Amino acid sequence: MKKRTWPLLGELFVTFLKVGPVTFGGGYAMIPAIEREVVDKRAWIPEHEMSDVLSVAGSAPGGIGVNAAAFVGYRMAGLAGAAAAVLGITLPTFLLALALSLIYANVGHYPKIEAALQGIHAAIFGLIIVAAYRMGRQAVYDKTTFASAVCTLVLLLSAPVHPLFVIAAGLWLGIVVVMIKQKLGIVVQFSGKTAEEANSTGTGHKYADYFIADGI
Repeated sequence: MKKRTWPLLGELFVTFLKVGPVTFGGGYAMIPAIEREVVDKRAWIPEHEMSDVLSVAGSAPGGIGVNAAAFVGYRMAGLAGAAAAVLGITLPTFLLALALSLIYANVGHYPKIEAALQGIHAAIFGLIIVAAYRMGRQAVYDKTTFASAVCTLVLLLSAPVHPLFVIAAGLWLGIVVVMIKQKLGIVVQFSGKTAEEANSTGTGHKYADYFIADGI
């Protein structure tokens, strides 16, 4: 975790302030913009860790974009960083949503407005596909994770199962599979790395970094 300074808090706020207004569709549509700012431009978080942040953010209650902002902000500057990032990503979105709601109430029935919204729907779909592809590159790296992804997709499409139960089942299934592999002497991989490689590079303990302050 980096030192909590006012310039860093300001940079977190401005970074996520820019993300909010340009990601129509919210949620998963925000992921490509967040990754571009956090991973590519500023290198605050490595790409392989960003996929873990998004996994945790998607599992937690609330929007994945806001949750990801909170995780990144906390990683960089503690609670103050989380607050700055969340405020930055939500403030412009709230103001834009309020303004668009007032406009839509008056002109939403016009054919040209309806056509424009259809175009926005298509663009959002494309953003979600890109986000799914980038997450898939990091999340699916062996037969077990591929089978898990396929089973999850089939289950959600074919049965009226709440996603929360699928996430909880995936959590425990992952723990059980890793324990079984270790007992059988099978090399366990985490995000394309073995357990030994992950521990040697520090990524095996990355979840603790999001919730435990320095020195504790």
